[in-house]
Amino acid sequence: MSTPITVYDIPSIIPGNAWSPNVWKVRYVLNYKGIPYQTEWVEYPDIEPLYAKIGAKSHITKPDGVTPLYTVPVLHDQSTGVVISDSAEIARYLDKAYPDTPTVFPSGTDAFHYAFMLWKTISVHCRRFLRDSKEKNTSNGRTLEEMAPKGADKEKEWARLREDFGTIDAWMKKEDKYFMGDVISYADFTICAWLLYIRIVYGADSEEWKNILKWQKGRWGALVKNLE
Repeated sequence: MSTPITVYDIPSIIPGNAWSPNVWKVRYVLNYKGIPYQTEWVEYPDIEPLYAKIGAKSHITKPDGVTPLYTVPVLHDQSTGVVISDSAEIARYLDKAYPDTPTVFPSGTDAFHYAFMLWKTISVHCRRFLRDSKEKNTSNGRTLEEMAPKGADKEKEWARLREDFGTIDAWMKKEDKYFMGDVISYADFTICAWLLYIRIVYGADSEEWKNILKWQKGRWGALVKNLE
């Protein structure tokens, strides 16, 4: 018998298939809570029909501010009939619907998490995982190779990324294992999902990933390891 929860994700050619950081946030939450689920892989052209089929609603729009943008993650809980398409809202739903599992939004931390999620990690150079249809929808017709910074521009963007992670590091105490000390929360999954994304697109043996492991005295490599 299949599990009642289905998570929809975008397939790729990498080992394990999964690469999307936003879906990784949901996967972290489900794994942490110990909630069984199954993954269904959906190609980009099939995402909009999927929304119509299962009754999902888009939570974001294309650059025109009007046209819905259909993307993942999408979670369908057949036991309740609930369908949600935003990673943070999925996490909040799982806290409410499964109260006997570890919470990822501890009581009294709504303001903390809202402020945390306003912070945006910059985009970094990645290999071409996406098809032309995705590029045309989200990149004004430019390919990912054309969007990716090179040379001095690449160095500048990596310096920005390191500075951004330094800002986050300054929010934490030296001895903190997680963003809330010894307590795991959605903030940890948010950052770790993006770290996994970088490791996946560059490779665990890449100079880029090895450099990140050295940033802020190894805090980020330790976070990834702790959440495995």
